[in-house]
Amino acid sequence: MLLDWITVALLIGIGLLLIIVELIFVPGTTVVGILGFILTAIGIWIGYAALGTTIGHIILATTVLIGALTFVYSFRSDSWSHFALKDQNRSHVNEDTPHLLEVGEVGKTISALRPQGTALFADRHHEVQTRGEFVAPNTNVRIIRLQQNKITVEAIS
Repeated sequence: MLLDWITVALLIGIGLLLIIVELIFVPGTTVVGILGFILTAIGIWIGYAALGTTIGHIILATTVLIGALTFVYSFRSDSWSHFALKDQNRSHVNEDTPHLLEVGEVGKTISALRPQGTALFADRHHEVQTRGEFVAPNTNVRIIRLQQNKITVEAIS
């Protein structure tokens, strides 16, 4: 009888712990949360099977109450704010300063373009892209299209 109580308590305790770990450390529905739910359900089922219906009802009610209280407390105590990302990305693209480049201008690739990479035009590095083809480093390229912040180039043969 004591072994049944210990088994039920351990299964439910470990199950609830795994569900809490799922909520805090491993967000989303993953194996940890599913395993925690299964262990909790098995613990409740063993409580019904080994200890009787009345005790099983008490175990079920206690488990649901503990789970609900933990869930409510975690939101009320603002413990989730420790895990939330609060920084904001305030960077922006300078759209008011257009490229000082023109279609037809010739430059040299610094990195491989697969299809994007870096090229040097008028002693300035620019992020460029091709129409899908690979261009090796140190290859001469020509600008074929300028569209807002995209510079499309092609290799010069």
